[in-house]
Amino acid sequence: MTAAALFALLELYRLHFRDEPNRMATGLGLGLTSLLLASLQWPTLVSERTVVLLTVIAVLLSRLFATREMKHGLADAAVLIFGVLYIGLAMGHLLLTRALAGGEFLIFFLVIVTWAGDTGAYYAGIRLGRRKLAPVISPNKTVEGLIGGLLLATLVAVGARFWFLPSFSLADCLAAGLLLTVAGTLGDLAESVLKRSAGVKDSGALIPAHGGMLDRLDSLLFAAPAFYYYVTLVKGTAA
Repeated sequence: MTAAALFALLELYRLHFRDEPNRMATGLGLGLTSLLLASLQWPTLVSERTVVLLTVIAVLLSRLFATREMKHGLADAAVLIFGVLYIGLAMGHLLLTRALAGGEFLIFFLVIVTWAGDTGAYYAGIRLGRRKLAPVISPNKTVEGLIGGLLLATLVAVGARFWFLPSFSLADCLAAGLLLTVAGTLGDLAESVLKRSAGVKDSGALIPAHGGMLDRLDSLLFAAPAFYYYVTLVKGTAA
């Protein structure tokens, strides 16, 4: 999970520093994200609040030694901090979910239902798509695709309940299918905004025909926190 997060973060930073690579800034962001993930995995090591504060201070101080023109300082600092929070905090919720009772099954449920929503939306959109969901941001996404994603995600959630997660009721499966598909779609659209602003189609070329790691994780970046808080606040599951 940590390796995937760092690959995704590296791609995000490359979108910003594509014209002038900045190894020092990228290395700082990767190191701070690793520390944030470690604080979520081992909370007694250092608190995440301390890491967030350290991130802000370290990034701002790093600008004092930057070799890029001063006019880039605000944007560079904002992107570095944003990357740590966007990738680190979001992916960190997978670690928090894993720490819950039966966490390994919850992670499996989260991943297959989220990706079922993506898959259902893709094929339903190709075959039935008519009405654009977000034409400016992602012209290929349709309302019909979203509905197809909801249906497949819910079906997979029900199947997972009978397969390995009996603690989830049918109502939980319905809620999870809806929540994870909507959250995943929003995560996908949010990443599309970043790519469009950078003028690229994919975040990278790590996975042939699929784009980069960030392209593969964009849905999970929103779905993972949503699922964690559903499980802990609605179902009341504790570590």
